[in-house]
Amino acid sequence: MLEDKNQQGTSLAELGEFGLINHITKYFKTENSSTIKAIGDDAAVLDASEKQTLVTTDLLIEGVHFDLSYMPLKHLGYKAVVTNLSDVYAMNGVAEQITVSLAVSNRFSLEAIEELYAGIQLACETYNVDLIGGDTTSSNKGMLISITAIGKVNKDEAVYRNTAKETDLIVVTGDLGAAYLGLQVLEREKQVFKVDPNNQPDLENYTYLIERQLKPEARKDVAGLLKELEIKPTSMIDVSDGLSSELFHICTQSKVGCKVYEDKLPLDPQVISACEEFELDSTMVALSGGEDYELLFTVAIADFDKIKGNPHFSIIGHVTPENQGLQLITRAGQEIGLKAQGWNSLDKQD
Repeated sequence: MLEDKNQQGTSLAELGEFGLINHITKYFKTENSSTIKAIGDDAAVLDASEKQTLVTTDLLIEGVHFDLSYMPLKHLGYKAVVTNLSDVYAMNGVAEQITVSLAVSNRFSLEAIEELYAGIQLACETYNVDLIGGDTTSSNKGMLISITAIGKVNKDEAVYRNTAKETDLIVVTGDLGAAYLGLQVLEREKQVFKVDPNNQPDLENYTYLIERQLKPEARKDVAGLLKELEIKPTSMIDVSDGLSSELFHICTQSKVGCKVYEDKLPLDPQVISACEEFELDSTMVALSGGEDYELLFTVAIADFDKIKGNPHFSIIGHVTPENQGLQLITRAGQEIGLKAQGWNSLDKQD
């Protein structure tokens, strides 16, 4: 799991930039009819169609967004793509293409880059998206990955953050907090490894948590599930920075408040047991953990009967007037003001 710093491999300088591009992209195939021309020309060519185009970009920097001492490169490639696709699905769209730009230092071999792109390719195949371009360059220190995802959505079907209405129900997919706890487990094992490199970590009890951290999945399925139920969300956002932060985004932009109920937050049993082990409050982990890549959305109260009891969704609260603010209703019935405590990549790093 932890990186062997003494690995030897093929130097990237032996291939050069164009040789590297040809080498790592030769296995990628295009699957979408909207991709007219992918890699190999001055620019990719996409069919504009009559749908609206969605574009989103993320930049990932080694030491800030990922730690290669426990993040395998194949997993990193996969996760880097998934985090971008999640933004497209949060707009109620379908992702179709990505571009990948990469800056690496000379400590990375060709074999390492192949591993990274194997993860990117797996994500492309899993989510049926085409790699259509990007850039590669050198870095003085570490690795930087920038991915842009491009998607389509039917006109009048895009779902925004600023359209939640008073009395709407607040709904979240899946469960919360597992990715954050997976990170805590990996960070703990990293510290143990520093003290005793021969120590073999026992991660059997944390498999779900670690998978949610290292290999998350985007909720491509949600748009179809909602369509089957004949529900169109009134607002939607993906849970990347923590539930509390995402609620702030929706409420601030929609000029509304909300009440979220502590006993309605969806928690996996592994999350609850790990919180006890790490002496963490499971509610705070669910609210502020981040990197869950679930979808948080609001629906009209008239859709309650359609969505209640559905195993894919949890109704966790409702939208209130703006002057009531954002409130957490505890199991004891107390109201506590919510704070946006999610991941802040601009914080100073220790």
